[in-house]
Amino acid sequence: MLAFSPGTANRPVRGEVIVLPDLADSAAFRTWLPQARGKFVAVSFPEPTCRPDSAWQSYAMAATWNKLRDGRSAARVAWAQRVMKTGANSRTLPVRLEEAGALGILTSSWPGGYGTTRVFDASTHRAPMFSLSCEDYGLVARLAQNNDHPIVEASAEAEFLGDQPTFNVVGEIPGSQLPNEYVLLSAHLDSWDAGSGATDNGTGTVIMMEAMRILKQVYPAPRRTILVGHWDSEEQGLNGSRGFAADHPNVVQGMQALFNQDNGTGRVMNISAVGLVNASGNLARWLSQVPTDLIRDLRFGMPGMPASGGTDNASFSCAGTPAFGIGSSPYDYFAYTWHTGRDTFDKLNFDDVKINATLVAMLTYLASEDAEQVSRVRRGVLPQGRGGQPGTWPECQQPMRTQPPAQ
Repeated sequence: MLAFSPGTANRPVRGEVIVLPDLADSAAFRTWLPQARGKFVAVSFPEPTCRPDSAWQSYAMAATWNKLRDGRSAARVAWAQRVMKTGANSRTLPVRLEEAGALGILTSSWPGGYGTTRVFDASTHRAPMFSLSCEDYGLVARLAQNNDHPIVEASAEAEFLGDQPTFNVVGEIPGSQLPNEYVLLSAHLDSWDAGSGATDNGTGTVIMMEAMRILKQVYPAPRRTILVGHWDSEEQGLNGSRGFAADHPNVVQGMQALFNQDNGTGRVMNISAVGLVNASGNLARWLSQVPTDLIRDLRFGMPGMPASGGTDNASFSCAGTPAFGIGSSPYDYFAYTWHTGRDTFDKLNFDDVKINATLVAMLTYLASEDAEQVSRVRRGVLPQGRGGQPGTWPECQQPMRTQPPAQ
């Protein structure tokens, strides 16, 4: 990941690598900041090993694995405290270093699989940010920590195009009896750009498109209105779905059910009642009418927890709607394809994608035809959150919007 000012894209940048030091507090960090000038600063935790845990557990002696696991856990906590003591966070720390004159910022986010690197967006505008592989980052961090003064030379091309419009793609089959009640199919259209976004979220988009094709052909006059939302800007904070929810309160108010699919390529493995204590009855009734071959591995969460973020059903679940997330079998999603350069077409299992599209079409039909409106009674007690505080229902967030210039 990187960020460049216009006109600097083709100039290689060369400098020494230093590691973010462990300082006493934010005052000490401010005193140290001038030392970052003219340097590449490594700001991520350097993993002690880039071999997956499964290999250590399979082949190492138990004492070796336990020592590695416990030592790494303690080191990760210590690194998080190191960053926290600067008074900044993962988004603002690179900006502080940029303002201090750092040549660039080096990061690494290892998902835990062989050869994978997780990539996120940059927060700087002049100093480039580079996401290194687990192995490369570990090498330069060790050299820097051992006072071997490693030098790196980096070049990249980037161009700022300014704000670009984003948009949702929404389809509709009008309801014939209850047109103001809605079943909404949900997936995000945008994909993270490290790869082609095949599993995040090309599969979800394909599933919802195919489900709508099936429904249009065999169920052209549904009882309730059926909508499909292919959301843009999910990766920038659920902006597409949050914008739709904010702009269409009638859909939120009249929602009978929402089915959102985001993660991966495998068969649907879990559905939660998202914290609605009576919605499990509707879900169970619908699922009981689905062929067992489509749901043989399904786990059903009752009453479950409201979606709090991470994917688009959270934009509706916050309002207490029956916004169900349907999760797929993992296929090593988080270790190998989520936000990595390996999220590509060849990872797809189209047999599973077809099964999921059929399942979504059936659930949509059953939700539309249900004589009973899904109850929105929320569970009274949520599990404790961070710090042991009582859990609370998530609040709905407004989307980030940029107003067009006045004409």
